Amino acid sequence: MNASFNARWSRRKEKVERSWEKLLFNRLLRSETVAMRGPVIALAEVGLSKQSQHEGDAVCLGSPDPVVRQGWALKKQVEQEFRNMYAGRTDERILIQVPPPAYSPAGYSLFTNLAESLSFIGVPTRILGWDDDTATILESFSPTVLLTSDHLSYLAQIDWETIARYKTSKRLRVGLTASLEEYDNTPLRDRLGWSAKNGIDFYYTFRDEGYVTTREGYQPFFDAGYPMVYLPFGANILHYYPVAGFERNLDYVIMATRKSEHITYMKYIARQYTGFIDGPGWKHVRDFRFNRARDRYIYSRAKVGLNVHLPEQIDWACEVNERTYQLAACGVPQLIDHPKLLDSLFSQSSLYVAEGPAQYLDLFQNIMDHPEEAVQRALLAQQEVFSRHTTFHRADSFMQQLVGAHWLAINTQVE
Repeated sequence: MNASFNARWSRRKEKVERSWEKLLFNRLLRSETVAMRGPVIALAEVGLSKQSQHEGDAVCLGSPDPVVRQGWALKKQVEQEFRNMYAGRTDERILIQVPPPAYSPAGYSLFTNLAESLSFIGVPTRILGWDDDTATILESFSPTVLLTSDHLSYLAQIDWETIARYKTSKRLRVGLTASLEEYDNTPLRDRLGWSAKNGIDFYYTFRDEGYVTTREGYQPFFDAGYPMVYLPFGANILHYYPVAGFERNLDYVIMATRKSEHITYMKYIARQYTGFIDGPGWKHVRDFRFNRARDRYIYSRAKVGLNVHLPEQIDWACEVNERTYQLAACGVPQLIDHPKLLDSLFSQSSLYVAEGPAQYLDLFQNIMDHPEEAVQRALLAQQEVFSRHTTFHRADSFMQQLVGAHWLAINTQVE
C-alpha cells in the first residue's frame, strides 16, 4: 500500500510542478513576444504574396546573405538531380492517406511531404483525403500501394471491405506505420490481429533502422512475417529553403506544439529575449494555422532556431524531429538539445548542441554574441541537409525498398 501511495503522490507532485512551471513561463514570457506574433505572421504572408521579390535566381543568388545564396544554389542542384528520376521507370502508383492539418499538424506535414516528394521524383501519387470515398478513389486512381497510419482515427476513415474487394482483382499492397504501444497506441497484439484479418502487407516506420531492428518492442512485427520499410524524416525543400530580402531581427523562432520539455529548456531565454513562438498548446496562440509555405518567411528573420525533442528521442537513437532538417535547410543557426541519433546525422560543428537547460541558455547567449560563427555553422548544416537529408532522398530510398528484398518478401507472406 505504501508503495502504491508513494507512486501516486510522486505522479501528483510531478503534475503540480509541471503546472507551476507552465504558469510561471506564461507570466514571465516577454510581452513583446506575445504582441509581435500577429505582425510577424502578417509580414510573412505579405512576403509570400510577393514571392517573386524574395525568390528566384536573380534575387537569391545575388543576395548579400550567404545562407540565401548557398541555399538557393543547393536547392536547384538537388531538384535537378531528383526531378522525374522515376518517370517511366516504375509501374507503382501510390495512394497516401492524409489527415486535415487542424486534426494533426504533424501527420499532415509528414504524409503531405511524402506525397509531394514521390510526385516530384516521378512516381504517380495521390492523396486520400479524410472524407474521400474509398471506392471512388480506387476506381479513378488504380493505386498499387496504399499508405496510412496504424491508428484508429486513420483506419476508421477507410472502407476496408472495399479495399478487400479491390485486392481480389488488382495488385495493391497496404502499408501501416509501425508504432509501439508504449507511445500512446493500443496493444500491439490486437493491432497485428486486425492487420492479419484485413490483409495488411507491410509496415513502415519513420524511425532509424538500427533502432527498430534492435529494440525488443518491434520484434512482434518481424515475428508475424511483415516486411519493414524505413522512411526517416527529412527536409521538404519544396517548402523549406531560405528566402531573400529579410533582416534577421527576431532573437529566436520556434514553431512547435507546446510540450513540457519546451518550457524546461526555453524558460530563461523567453524571459530575457524577444522572439516568435507559434503552434498548438501555447497560451498566447488561439488561432494557430499550419502553413508550410509561410514558415520559411518567418525563419528568414530568425537569429536562432530553437529545437527541443521528446524524451524518447533523447533516450533512444530513434529519430530527430522534422524541425531539425527544416531549420538546417532554411539556413537558421540551430540551438538543439541532444537526441541520441543526432551525432550520426549532422557533424558536431554544424549545430549548437546542449546537454541540458543551463547549457541551452549559455549556447544561446554565445550565438547572440558571435553571429559570424553562427552563420558558419548554419552554412555547414545547410550543406549537410541538402546533400543527404531531403525528402527527395527519403522518397528515392522508399522506392528502392519497394523493389528490394524487403518488398519481395511480401509476396511470400502467409495470409
